[in-house]
Amino acid sequence: MPTQQPLRRPSILRRLASMFYESLLLLAVLAVLLILPHVLLGAFAHVIAAQIILQAHCFIVLLIYFLWFWSNGGQTLAMKTWRIRLVSRDGQTVRPAQAFLRFLFCWPSIVLGGIGILWALVDRDHQFLHDRLAGTQLVMT
Repeated sequence: MPTQQPLRRPSILRRLASMFYESLLLLAVLAVLLILPHVLLGAFAHVIAAQIILQAHCFIVLLIYFLWFWSNGGQTLAMKTWRIRLVSRDGQTVRPAQAFLRFLFCWPSIVLGGIGILWALVDRDHQFLHDRLAGTQLVMT
């Protein structure tokens, strides 16, 4: 019976580099799926969407993006580039509910001064706070 090798965790620096690359990719995604429709709406209908509509649209685009990639293979394009995969705590494929929880928990983790990122410096497994709370972990592929 083959033994399962222990999962290797990426360094904090590697995870931060992946997050930076992800932010560049998301600018393009948001430009196409968020800005373009609203510019066209303004140009042709002479209507500007309310700020809450823009924020909700942005939130939904990001939610769909991350839920799709994390639930289907555990990797976004940036994560593939940096050879990082999101898995559940037991090393299995992430369930959609876990991906959703991770997405929700990452917002305060990042927005509140990056406290959830800094958490990795004191966490026994060097996990981000949103991974710890969602029952997920990042591993090397």
